[in-house]
Amino acid sequence: MRTFKESPAFTLSYDLLRWLLPVTHAFPRAQRFVLAQTLNETAFAVHKHLLAAVHTADVRGSLALADLALAQLRTYLRLSYDLQLLGEGSYAHGSRLINDLGRVVGTWRRTLAKSTSEPLE
Repeated sequence: MRTFKESPAFTLSYDLLRWLLPVTHAFPRAQRFVLAQTLNETAFAVHKHLLAAVHTADVRGSLALADLALAQLRTYLRLSYDLQLLGEGSYAHGSRLINDLGRVVGTWRRTLAKSTSEPLE
């Protein structure tokens, strides 16, 4: 049986970071220190919370924080697209990466809730 330490969430999170960092580096200088930095910090926060979910006792809390950071990331990515900092193809690819990761985190949370018979936060 696969443990969550082997979860595809880590690969998906890494792939998101690997895609996002060069994309935000290409943002205009005026946005590089505002929106680009916020996007990058939020993506790193997702990865940090996923790691915390397997290395600390607060699995549920860490996953809830990862889920929240993913919701924030969706908003910031959409804002980047609306401000024409991302093309349609880049926005679609980034959204797909975030949604794929969100599905895995959601499954992880539901599996954990079933095993502990407690509702999701």
